[in-house]
Amino acid sequence: MLGLKLPTDPRWVNLVEENIPEILTDHAWCEQKAASNAISLVVNNPDKQEFVTEMLALAKEELEHFERVHQIIVERGYTLGRERKDSYVNELFKFIRKGDQDYALIDRLLFAAMIEARSCERFRVLSQNIKDEELAEFYHELMVSEAGHYTLFLKYARKFTKKVDVDQRWKEWLEFEAKVIQNYGKEETVHG
Repeated sequence: MLGLKLPTDPRWVNLVEENIPEILTDHAWCEQKAASNAISLVVNNPDKQEFVTEMLALAKEELEHFERVHQIIVERGYTLGRERKDSYVNELFKFIRKGDQDYALIDRLLFAAMIEARSCERFRVLSQNIKDEELAEFYHELMVSEAGHYTLFLKYARKFTKKVDVDQRWKEWLEFEAKVIQNYGKEETVHG
């Protein structure tokens, strides 16, 4: 369904299990950034009423996920910690076409879809391989949610353009992401 070219090695979960506080902190900040991204899309596209409504709902959901991860952190006696830089996301961001407003919006939506797709895939790997039953159940639930977000961004990318071949551009994103993700999966972070 996701079309990702390179699956996450399940052994990545071994790294995660060695440092649960780190994955939880990183995950919390990923949710916060996802909420901020949805708000940014609202700010930059106020004339698209249905889209604004959907992005506001998405921002609320992502913020709820942030709150839930934070709750797990607190319940386990951990501390949230500072926001982490996400090198994977920063590399993907460079692939967004600049200039033409139509192309830039479509790429911004495909960029968001890509992050959601990879997060969904990582949460699936966690839900199927982590020994911590509470986290396995939690990540399964979030995997389903991320899949919905991924398809939402693709839907709007297709809806907002007649100029861009979205399916072709999505294939280009998938190829680019496959090259980027080869350098990750070696740290106990969501995209690391």
